[in-house]
Amino acid sequence: MADNVRELRPRLPDTEKITINLGYVDLGQVDLMVQEGFYSNRTDFIRTAIRNQLERHADVVKQSTVRKSLDLGLRNYSREDLEAARRAGEMLHINVLGLATIAQDVTPELARATIASVSVLGALHATSAVKAALSDRTR
Repeated sequence: MADNVRELRPRLPDTEKITINLGYVDLGQVDLMVQEGFYSNRTDFIRTAIRNQLERHADVVKQSTVRKSLDLGLRNYSREDLEAARRAGEMLHINVLGLATIAQDVTPELARATIASVSVLGALHATSAVKAALSDRTR
């Protein structure tokens, strides 16, 4: 039965893994807060701290997003989107704060022919071949 099941669209992760280095005292204080039940684990503490800082600076983020003309959130670029841009003779400037995804069926040649620049604050998901093809256009 499982042989008949096909995934129509691969599920994208909704988080990106990062690594941070903390001093031993800071880490110990985080562990103490977890042990005392204020947070369920280290990740919960760190996510909460980050969200609090982002909320504290929300006006600056909002102003910068508008000033830099950034798409906020998830932005997907399909093969059809890029082919339409090529037919129209347009070059795309990808400016995303969040997650930018270039479809798996986009060839490096199509990407180079239609994407003038890539600026992503967050994460860019694309094949390694497409990322390599756009490396000179990525900031």
